[in-house]
Amino acid sequence: MPSQRRMRALLYIALAGFITLLFFTSRARHAQEPDPRSIQDFYQKTKNAMEGTRIGGGSRRGQAVVNPHKMEIDEDDAIVAKAMQERLRKAEQMAKNNANAKAPNKPDDPEDIVGVGSSAHGQNHLSKGEESSETEEHHAVLEELRNILKKSPIIIFSKSYCPYSKKAKNLLLGEYQIDPAPFVVELDQHPLGPGIQAELGERTGRRTVPNILVGGISIGGSDDIAKLDEERTLIEKIMSLAGKRLTVTKHSA
Repeated sequence: MPSQRRMRALLYIALAGFITLLFFTSRARHAQEPDPRSIQDFYQKTKNAMEGTRIGGGSRRGQAVVNPHKMEIDEDDAIVAKAMQERLRKAEQMAKNNANAKAPNKPDDPEDIVGVGSSAHGQNHLSKGEESSETEEHHAVLEELRNILKKSPIIIFSKSYCPYSKKAKNLLLGEYQIDPAPFVVELDQHPLGPGIQAELGERTGRRTVPNILVGGISIGGSDDIAKLDEERTLIEKIMSLAGKRLTVTKHSA
């Protein structure tokens, strides 16, 4: 039978072993417990990722998150702005149309202008030339035309080298006795010749020479007066336009 001293020694050894076992077991359990901070970090990252997926469709680090509510607001604003621009455009066009409808200066209807001879179908009476302030040269052309029309009831716009102009001048000045005599303007020798011819083209519809005006109205060119002479109606035509301002007789053969 072991002695009392031996029994006490065995008890101390057993107690020391139990304490040692508890110590190592506690360390192992402590080592296996998760860090609360790691759990919180994992939870926060997971929550942020889920919110990013709901809002932006899965955002990555460094990318901006798009708010769909903001997109809807921007699209609505764009639609409203476009509609407002369209209304403003229509209102502006309507105002322009109203202003044009009330404008006092409108071009004459071409059908209201009566043409004579082979000139254009329709012409203005040159003695009623309108003022124009487009250019100084144009103003000078209009003034010169007014002065020319005062020279005689019959004006022959000619060019010195043109055979048709020569034929018309020979007929009117050689075969007829006209008082006052027709006034001849050689456009190729006149300083404003090109401008005068252009203005005649706009007003009478005849852009070539000769251009013969009686009472400010074109009766055509060389072929036109030759035809009237052949039909023996040239004197009647001239008198109907010039009235009592001149006398016309034809030289006997």
